[in-house]
Amino acid sequence: MIKAKNLTMIYGGTKTAVDDLSFEIKGGEIVGFAGPNGAGKTTVIKILTGILNPTKGTAVINSHDIIKDPIGAKKSFAYVADNPDMLLQLKGIEFLNYIADLYDVSEADRKKRIGELSERFKISDALGGPMREYSHGMRQKLMVIAALLHEPPAWILDEPMTGLDPASAHELKEMMKEHAAKGNAVLFSTHVLEVAEKLCDRIIIISQGHDIYQGTVEALQDKNPGKDLEEIFIEMT
Repeated sequence: MIKAKNLTMIYGGTKTAVDDLSFEIKGGEIVGFAGPNGAGKTTVIKILTGILNPTKGTAVINSHDIIKDPIGAKKSFAYVADNPDMLLQLKGIEFLNYIADLYDVSEADRKKRIGELSERFKISDALGGPMREYSHGMRQKLMVIAALLHEPPAWILDEPMTGLDPASAHELKEMMKEHAAKGNAVLFSTHVLEVAEKLCDRIIIISQGHDIYQGTVEALQDKNPGKDLEEIFIEMT
């Protein structure tokens, strides 16, 4: 459902941010994308979502090549960026309706989904106010709601827990599980392996743009007996 093949990104002809990276995430999987700051996680996610064109390699979302069929690919995924500060001049409900218009979500469907999602994230009462007055966490909640309005099969989330209160972070984790249980795919970046341990079917760890591990957290721990995840992560990266 989410497939990267030989992704490479070179900036300025000299700096390699992503180095021949390949992976596949199938329907029904939650996969954590881990690595230290500067490892290339956000660059990979921007390639997957069509924000950046790779120097070489391909990215395919739900059978749609992000370069050859960008509209088909973008209709197939939800994307939550690592920065929720956009279109802050709009009210929350105006922003959600704008996103719903982009994805041709009907009036009836958007009303239902906005109602359900805003209630789950306890943000219903704030939708009539301007986003510039929202806290960082409230803006992050709104970005998650907006990304899910068109009910896409693939979720691509860049540090989605950042800024969320514990209750909202828990709710998002539950939603990831529900989404995967329906046969859909979730890829989310994190630098906290404890979150990946509790939530993910597999993890992909990258460092300096290339993968250094792909597999389950359990298998990673079996290879490093007597060490906790933090120790393993630091040693690997």
